[in-house]
Amino acid sequence: MGRCKMITLYRTLRYLKPVQLLYRGKLVLFHFFPIKVKWDEYRQITGHDLCFENSISFTDSYINFNSTFSFLNLSHSFSSGIDWNWLGYGKLWTYNLNYFEYLNQENFSREDGIALINDFLNQLPSCSVGLEPYPLSLRCVNWIRFFIKYKLNDKKYDTLLFQQLELLTHRLEYHLLGNHLLENGFALLFGAYYFNNNDFYQKAKSILLPELKEQTLADGANFELSPMYHCIMLFRMLDCYNLIKCNSSFSKELLPVFERQCSEMLGWINALIFDNGDIPLFNDAAFKVAPNVVSLFDYANRLGLSYEKKKLGDSGYRKFTDGRFEAVIDVAKVGPDYQPGHAHADTFNFELHVNNRPVIVDTGTSTYEVNQTRFYERSTAAHNTVVVHDSNSSEVWAGHRVGRRASVTILEETTDRLVAIHDGYVSKNLKHTRSFEMKDGFYTIFDSITSEAVAYLHFHPSEKIKMEKEVIIGSDYHVKFIGADSIELFESYYAPEFNKKIPSIGVRIYFKNKLQTIFG
Repeated sequence: MGRCKMITLYRTLRYLKPVQLLYRGKLVLFHFFPIKVKWDEYRQITGHDLCFENSISFTDSYINFNSTFSFLNLSHSFSSGIDWNWLGYGKLWTYNLNYFEYLNQENFSREDGIALINDFLNQLPSCSVGLEPYPLSLRCVNWIRFFIKYKLNDKKYDTLLFQQLELLTHRLEYHLLGNHLLENGFALLFGAYYFNNNDFYQKAKSILLPELKEQTLADGANFELSPMYHCIMLFRMLDCYNLIKCNSSFSKELLPVFERQCSEMLGWINALIFDNGDIPLFNDAAFKVAPNVVSLFDYANRLGLSYEKKKLGDSGYRKFTDGRFEAVIDVAKVGPDYQPGHAHADTFNFELHVNNRPVIVDTGTSTYEVNQTRFYERSTAAHNTVVVHDSNSSEVWAGHRVGRRASVTILEETTDRLVAIHDGYVSKNLKHTRSFEMKDGFYTIFDSITSEAVAYLHFHPSEKIKMEKEVIIGSDYHVKFIGADSIELFESYYAPEFNKKIPSIGVRIYFKNKLQTIFG
């Protein structure tokens, strides 16, 4: 490993918690001395009937014809038998295959579910991907939901489900923390109620109580600062609240915890979303992965939860509205410090809607595979902010790593004006100051940096823009630049979903020291 790579690795590892380093050491030991699991369907462990109010159904992803599965806009048919370790479309697709979320899609039959569960169990010892703790956690919850729905009191299924949960207790993802560890805790909570098992309950509680507090910021945001993951975690918490509220297997001590967390998170996403219901695609985010916000609000209402729109604060996200303009702005730090795996180098990024439609958009996230597309989509140039000397404002690398990261200071904040500075280019002895202002029918951005730089704007594919005398003209708006040395349009793309790229137009604005961008 070269010196530069060693320095980058150090800048990445220095933020990890001791528990992460400890569990990474354990993973190395498990590699050489793996946990040996004896899958014994004859232990005669029985689950219990539970009450569970109607949750949110998953999008159709399974067709009972040649065993066709469709995830992340990619479909595959297993005509000669399902290979649960198939990696033809990458690891994330295979994870989705092993989540078994399709068991809970609309009108999914009992018979199809049983057939798929049997197929998986018949191959269980060799299902290496499915036995990783993250997909294992999601699968356990989805199986339990399916068992409850159809009242499947099958001792074989229950016994092998129980053993998967036992395995999970030895593979908790403390090396990652973040949403992975929460998913472990949610699975153990569902297992505790389904099997009336106090060991699972105590382990779940020991994870969830500190992690829910840690992972929810003061303004209600999930601390990974991805609106998509915020919605995923909120969905899981609503399911847990549903489970605890409807059943009395254990005391109700966790009920007020989940009630409070759900209400906080509902309030934050309600404050963040655009008027058309869309989330901004900040950091790792895409549509059609998490339940949409309308379905989350509807589910919360069915559960009797109340919430109020929060004031955006600790998350570092802000929202300005004025007549036809609606902007969501990112002045957040890269975070969380010890798990920024879903962060992009997007400091001072923003999205803008005009007359209730997206105009300026984040490029989005189309893949988690470690390739050039992933590198680009995490880069500063893929966002609506300023690039200096072709560098990233934070040192994003590999698929989910960050070394050096920009630090943000808010200098001024009112209801219609925000000024902040970041030091992401401090290695070049530079700091970038950006102000956002929305009033009197104009949205104005002012950039200041003592260097030659390039500001990027990424337009939604539906926008048919043209440039006249260095002014960008749209159907019901224009964009004027003061201080630009030159302006060029370039071919870009918009990735609103995984594995979906739509051609679009981007704009590069070259300037030195100062630039004013005015939407009118």
